[in-house]
This record gives sequence, structure tokens and C-alpha cells, in this order.
Amino acid sequence: MKAKYLIPVILLVLAASCGQGRKLAGPFEVWERTVITMNDSVMYVSVVSDFEDSLLLRAPCRDLSDEELQSDLYKMLAHKMVCTVRSPQQDGVGLAAPQVGLRRRIVALQRFDKEGEPFEVYPNLHILEHLGKEVRGPEGCLSIPGKRGIVARSEGVIVRWTDPETLQAVTDTVYGYTAVIFQHEADHLDGVLYTDRAENVTEDPEWMAERAQYEAQGAYVKSRWLRGGEY
Repeated sequence: MKAKYLIPVILLVLAASCGQGRKLAGPFEVWERTVITMNDSVMYVSVVSDFEDSLLLRAPCRDLSDEELQSDLYKMLAHKMVCTVRSPQQDGVGLAAPQVGLRRRIVALQRFDKEGEPFEVYPNLHILEHLGKEVRGPEGCLSIPGKRGIVARSEGVIVRWTDPETLQAVTDTVYGYTAVIFQHEADHLDGVLYTDRAENVTEDPEWMAERAQYEAQGAYVKSRWLRGGEY
């Protein structure tokens, strides 16, 4: 989720701290491991304008196993998702695993309701209940660059995820801006985009100009392996 369109984690020393195929023994599938390890820190973010990306963005995601959650690969993925959403070329407040090539229920998002507004990672995220009335507000998406729309979201949500250390289910009740981010990212895990819910979607020239600048620098080049990946 793009920051400006809303009202208002290790295998090695990790890259300067922000620098379904066959199943083999160990966590994650072979191609998933490639997606997780192929970049130093910032991952490629899928966009709806790419046909292969769009198929992935529309696919429902599945939970991670206990083995996967306690693996070094998961720690690397969580770290890289935070690095990606915080990177200058993305500058977002939320990111879901399908956006970086994985059909898994993991999101990284900024907790504006906590001191210091930290980025946190939530594996096996599910929304248990929507609370309060619906509030309309503008949204954008890193996977739909150059556009924004007005979306009605619940004032609050009760969310559940799995603590990767204890493997216990954790719940939290969230309201306001952060609740909107949770809803936006949870939608991604079910193959739903904000444009499916938006009352209207308009062009945003400023964002398009910003993306064009990063494209010229090669920041959005999709790797040859990903183009031959399994979806």
C-alpha cells in the first residue's frame, strides 16, 4: 500500500540491514526459495500491467507451516519484505507476499498506532472480525502504480497471526489508519485488489512520473527467472 494515498526478521549478516513446483526436503518449495534469495534486500514488486504478475496477484495464498516459520528462509523473507516496502522506489506502508512473488499469507506493514510507528511482519494473517462503521478514504497500491481510488473500510478489525517464535496464535484489535492497512493487505492474500472495492479509480500523474524515473534507473526490471517462474 502506498503511503501517500491513505488518510493520512536472518540467514547471514543481512545486506547492510536493508541493502508450486517440486517439493524438496526442507521448508518452502524450490521456486519459492529462489524468489526469497535472489535479491540482496529489495525485491521485485509485481504489477497488474504484467500478465504473469496479474495471475499471481489474483491467486489465494496459503499459510506457512511451523517448519517454514522457524526457518532462516522465513527470517530472510520477512527482512526483505520490510526493506522492500521501505525502499525509496516503493515508499509504502504495507506489502503482501503475493506482491513479491509468493502465494503465502505474510504481510509487512507499518503500525501507525504504536510508538515509533514500526514496520512489523505478520505471518498467517487472517481478519477474524470487522468492527464499527465503514469509512471512505483514498487508497493506492504498489502493484497498481499511478492510480488511486476511494474505498470503504471498517473502522476496526480483529486480526490473528502466528508468532514465528512460539508458533502460537496471536490476536489484536486495531482501529483507524492501521486497520485500513491491515484490510488492504489481507485482501491481497485473498487475491483481492483495492480497485475491486473502489467507488472510483483515477490517474495520479505525480506517481506515474515518479515511477518512470525509477524505471529509467532499472529499479523495476523483472528478472529473467521470474518470467519463467511457476504460477
